Amino acid sequence: MKKVFLLLIFLAQTLFITAQINAITETGDEVVLYNDGTWIYVNDELNKESEIPVNPTEFTKDKKATFLVKSKTTDIGIWINPKNWKFAKATSNKDAEFEFSNKTGDLYGILITERMVIPLETLKSIAYENAKSAAPDVRIIKEEYRTVNGLKVLMMQMQGTIQGIKFVYFGYYYSYPGGTVQLLAYTSREIFNEKQDELETFLNGFVKLSD
Repeated sequence: MKKVFLLLIFLAQTLFITAQINAITETGDEVVLYNDGTWIYVNDELNKESEIPVNPTEFTKDKKATFLVKSKTTDIGIWINPKNWKFAKATSNKDAEFEFSNKTGDLYGILITERMVIPLETLKSIAYENAKSAAPDVRIIKEEYRTVNGLKVLMMQMQGTIQGIKFVYFGYYYSYPGGTVQLLAYTSREIFNEKQDELETFLNGFVKLSD
């Protein structure tokens, strides 16, 4: 998530007492910002979205995920299988807290944490706009609400092209009074078709550390 863009939204909410204001996203689309933190496109076509389905399956962490990576920003953690995954403090993405990589190569993940509370619907729009700024052809190929280790998250898969490489982002998005969290796994589209189950197992290590 690009924190500068979020900061602009926050400042708009703080400095303006009117019911709404107009703004321009980083990709040039005009939006209306509301005082409750939500926003919509001025172009009605961009606001036409079908209802997000709810997956009734209860997703839980894998038994082989025995190592807990704890966020220092929020009370969120990620259980990983240390035989398959390694992690480090994020360096390549300044907005991320941790970076993950699969030991077999070509599978990656990032954990992005914010203390700011953002509604899931708004978080979805921000995530899409940020992806679009990097890959103009990006599109959402699947989305649904899931229960993961007792937490309601938005699952979203996005596909796009960057420098000729087709990629897939497979992520869990979570918002609660303690902040906002994105756990994203990504790889090329060809590898995703082969390794989707392994990426999903990684994402299902997502847990809240306290009640």
